[in-house]
Amino acid sequence: MRTSLLVFTALLLGWALAASATTYFKEDFSEPGWETRWVKSQSKEKEGTQGNWQLSAGKWYDDEHHKGLQTSPDARFFQISAKTQEFSNKGKDLVVQYSVKHEQKIDCGGGYIKLLPAGLDQTNFNGDSAYNIMFGPDICGSSTKRVHVIFNYKGTNYLTKRSINCETDQLSHLYTLIVHPDQTYEVLIDNKEKAKGSLLEDWDFLPPKEIPDPNVSKPSDWVDEKEIEDPTATKPEGWDDIPEFIADPEAKKPEDWDDELDGEWEAPMINNPDYQGEWRAPKIPNPAYKGEWVQPKIPNPEYNEDTEIYAYPSNAFLGIEVWQVKSGTIFDDFLVTDDVAEAKAAAEKFLVKQEAEKKMFDRVEEEKRKQEEEDRKRREEERKKQEEAAASDLEDDDVEDEEDDDFKDEL
Repeated sequence: MRTSLLVFTALLLGWALAASATTYFKEDFSEPGWETRWVKSQSKEKEGTQGNWQLSAGKWYDDEHHKGLQTSPDARFFQISAKTQEFSNKGKDLVVQYSVKHEQKIDCGGGYIKLLPAGLDQTNFNGDSAYNIMFGPDICGSSTKRVHVIFNYKGTNYLTKRSINCETDQLSHLYTLIVHPDQTYEVLIDNKEKAKGSLLEDWDFLPPKEIPDPNVSKPSDWVDEKEIEDPTATKPEGWDDIPEFIADPEAKKPEDWDDELDGEWEAPMINNPDYQGEWRAPKIPNPAYKGEWVQPKIPNPEYNEDTEIYAYPSNAFLGIEVWQVKSGTIFDDFLVTDDVAEAKAAAEKFLVKQEAEKKMFDRVEEEKRKQEEEDRKRREEERKKQEEAAASDLEDDDVEDEEDDDFKDEL
């Protein structure tokens, strides 16, 4: 009876948790009318650098009908946003998850997204628009290949102090950020943990709790030298008599040396192996050493504890705002929720899709390799034919020259 009661209680608890879980935004572009759900920004139209968006499955995929948002053309700003259910993540987990595919072998450009508060002017969404969280990969050359995790706190954007590597190949990858109410976080790529820790430790949101006491300085008689020269040591006799350089004992006077013309021969100088340098007394422990002086600390008057750094009272939009030199990135599988289990289940489905996509990618690359090899062979054959034709023309010219010579001889 007791066991049954426990099971029933656990079921009730599970149902209660499931009922309280909320999905604030979900988009995989399987439903028609995506352009009514997403608003393209016009902030760069006058400058002529506003990029376009289109739906595409890309060059390799699990299903040609499964499409995502793709950037085009090159060297543009790409800015687009969609409304989410407005919510506060106070007291709840926050999960932001989406996939990125840089099928164009991106050389410099962003692949991150932003979670934005209410009040966004979607038609003028740009890099100066206030956001709550910025998350995702950024690649530029060989120096920048990282996952950005940026939180806005009291009007200032704070980038994580940790270095989190992003994926750089041409396949789709799923990026997940989880923020917990206990002020901890997790970053996952393809459902694998890449970073986790404390918001307070990995970001500089707050000043230090303690600071060095400005009213205390190191005493003038403080001794912090661990070792001193041995005052009882004396320089060995003859130490200074050993020269630094000596004549090379193995050197021989050249046979063709002429003393009258070349002067008196002298052997070249080499380093003296017995030379020990300038004498210094050996070191011994300093009997007056007091240790390293540490300035005492006092509570920082500017420090104020904040247990709700993680919480945003208003999350209302999800947007993409990036610059790309080489376009072609595909964004898909968006999910914003307070249900970690839902995000994990979605990630498991994504991995199945990713595996199918990889098989097609490998097949496309193999076909490309074979085609390039065939093209190389064809070019090689054409080159040989041209060389043979050129050689044949030279032989014909030689025969004609010989015939001309014979004709001249006859004349």
